[in-house]
Amino acid sequence: MSWSTALRAALGIALLTGMDAVMKGQMRQHPFALALFMRFAMGGLCALAVLAVARPARPTRDSVIGNLARVPLVVLTAGSFFYSISVLPLAEALTLSFLAPVFVALLGGLLLRERIDKRVLQALAFGLAGMLVMVWPRLQGHVSGAGLGVAAALFSAVSYAFNLVLLRRIAMREHPTVIVAFQNVGPALCLAVPAASLFEPIAPADLALYLFAGALGVAGHLTLTSAYARAAASRLAAIEYTALIWASLLGFHLFGEVPLYTTYLGALLIIAGAVAVSRR
Repeated sequence: MSWSTALRAALGIALLTGMDAVMKGQMRQHPFALALFMRFAMGGLCALAVLAVARPARPTRDSVIGNLARVPLVVLTAGSFFYSISVLPLAEALTLSFLAPVFVALLGGLLLRERIDKRVLQALAFGLAGMLVMVWPRLQGHVSGAGLGVAAALFSAVSYAFNLVLLRRIAMREHPTVIVAFQNVGPALCLAVPAASLFEPIAPADLALYLFAGALGVAGHLTLTSAYARAAASRLAAIEYTALIWASLLGFHLFGEVPLYTTYLGALLIIAGAVAVSRR
C-alpha cells in the first residue's frame, strides 16, 4: 500500500468526522428530524452535482433495486448515530461505532454463509469488553443521562453492519458516484415529510453549514471509496481508527468535551477486536 493511498484514506476519515462535528452543532440549533433531513438534502445536491460531472453508466435494474433496499438502513444508521453524537461526547459515540467490523463478520457468516472462525468470536469478546469498560461509569451513575445515546450508538453499529453486507453485493459493479447519490437523495426523500412537520426558518449561515456538512459527507465517502479501490480493506482498517483522534480534538475545541479515560481504554479493546477481524 502506497503512502498516497494511506493519506487518501486518512483524509476521507477526517472529512467524515468533520461532518459529524458540524451536525452535532446543528442538532443543537434545530429539531433532530429537520437537521437530519437537511444533511441528506444538501448531501444529495452535492452528490447529484458530482454525478453530473462524472457521467457514469446508467445503473442496471439490479443496481437500482440494491441501492433502494439500502435507503431505509441508511436512514436508520444515520439517524441513530447522529442522535448518539447529540447526547454523547463525539469521541465516545465514534468509538462505539468501531464495533461495526465485528458485527459485519458475524452478519457475513449468518447472511452470506461466510466462515466464522475463532478470531471473530475473540473479536466479539474484545468488543463487548471494550463497550462495557466505556459505559461502566454510566451504569454506575457516575455520568448522568445519555443511556439512550449509548443504545443508539450500538444500534447504529449493527445497522451499519447490515448496510455494509448489502453494499458488498453492488459495490464491485456500480460506480461510486451512483451509490453515494442514492444514499443521499433516497434518505432525503424519506425524511421530507417528518422534516416538513417540524419546519422552522433556517438562517443563511445555518444553510451554509448544512451544505458544508453535505459536501464533507460526499467528499469523505468518495475519497474513502477511492482509497479502498487501491488497497485491500484489511490494509486500510487501522487508518479508520484515526477518527478517534479527530473526534477527540473536534469535540474538545468545538464543544468543550473531555472524554473519560474509560473511553480510551474501551477503544483499545474494541480496536483490538476489529483489527483481529480485518486480518482474518
